[in-house]
Amino acid sequence: MTKSAKVKIAGAAFLLFVVIGIGYFLWSNDSVFSKKEPPNALVTKTLFKFDTVISLKLYGDKESEKHLMEIEKMLDQIDQQISMSNHASEIYQVNAAAGKQAVTVSQSTFDLVKVSVDYAIDTKGAFDPSIGSLVSLWKIGNGGEHPPAASLIQQAKSLVNYRDIEMDEKNVTIKLAKAGMSIDLGGIGKGYAADLVANYLRQEKVESAIIDLGGSSIIAIGSKPTGESWRIGLQDPDRERGERLAVIQLQDETIDSSGVYERFFMDNGVRYHHILDPETGSPTQNGIKSVTIIGGTATDADVLSTAAVIMGLEDGLAYIQQKPDVEAMFIMEDNKVYVTSGLQGKIKLTNTRYTVVDTN
Repeated sequence: MTKSAKVKIAGAAFLLFVVIGIGYFLWSNDSVFSKKEPPNALVTKTLFKFDTVISLKLYGDKESEKHLMEIEKMLDQIDQQISMSNHASEIYQVNAAAGKQAVTVSQSTFDLVKVSVDYAIDTKGAFDPSIGSLVSLWKIGNGGEHPPAASLIQQAKSLVNYRDIEMDEKNVTIKLAKAGMSIDLGGIGKGYAADLVANYLRQEKVESAIIDLGGSSIIAIGSKPTGESWRIGLQDPDRERGERLAVIQLQDETIDSSGVYERFFMDNGVRYHHILDPETGSPTQNGIKSVTIIGGTATDADVLSTAAVIMGLEDGLAYIQQKPDVEAMFIMEDNKVYVTSGLQGKIKLTNTRYTVVDTN
C-alpha cells in the first residue's frame, strides 16, 4: 500500500470488520470527539437512500448545512440514474427495454456501467452487473423467504451474462441483448455514491468528515481538527450489539465490507444470503463470513469485496493480492482470519474466538 492509501492505526494492532446488519460502527462520545470540542462542531445528517441508511458527519465546517443539502440532491440524482427499482431511473428504463432497443443514458451512468463490465471481465464473471434477474427472483432482503425452484433459478441464470450488455460510446446508449435481462448495480452503487460525496466535500475544502453508506461503504475524510484519527469501534458479528471486536483509527481512508450476514433468510436451517454467485445462480456457500477491503476508491472496494466473497478464500486472496494499494481481510465461518500480505503480522485480535492464520 502507498502511504496515502494506508490505514492510520494506533496501538499494536487492529481488526477490520464492518458488516451491515451485524456490525455497524459504534460511535462513542469520547472516541470520536474530544470533550473539549463545542457541541455545534459536529453536524450530522441521516438519510434513507438506495434502500439503506446513509450517515453523514461533517466536523468544523461553517457551511455544513449547505453541503448536506447539496449531498442529498446528489444522492437523489444518483438514484434517478442507477436504481433498479426506481421506475424513473435510467437503469430501470434500460432493463425495461431489454431485448428490444438501446436506451440513451447520461454519461455518468454509461461510465459506471462500463466500469462494472470491465470489472466483470477482470473477475471472470464473479462480479456481474447483469445479475438483476437472479436478484429479482430470490428477493433476499425484499420479502424472499424460501429458495426458488431449481427450474426458475436456471431460467434466471440464463439471462446473466455481462457480454450481453451492448454499449455504444458514440451515442451513449446501453442495450440488453435478451428480453428479461436486467442490470443491478447494487454491488457497486454504494461505493460509487460514497466516492461522489467524498469528491464533492474535498472540492469544497471540507477537512473532517465521515461518509457511511449502510455501514459497509465508509470513507473517512482527513482527521479531527486536533490531528487525532477517527476512532471507530467495530462490532463483533456474533455477539450482542455493542460488543466490540476491535477499534480502528482512520485518516483519509476507504473501507468496504461484504458479508453473508447482511441480508438473508433461513430455510430448513440453511442461511440464504444476498450475495449471489452468477455461476450457480444461488447464494455462495464457501465458508466465508465476510470480506473487508482496505484502500483504493470506494467504488473499487465495493466491487472487490463482493467479488472476493464469490471467488472463495483461495482465489479471492490471490485476486486481491494482485491489486495495488489494496489489502483485504477474510473472516471465515470457523472464525479463522486470513489477510493479504500487506496485513501479515499487523493483526492482533482482541477476541480470542478469532485466530489469524499465518499463510507464509
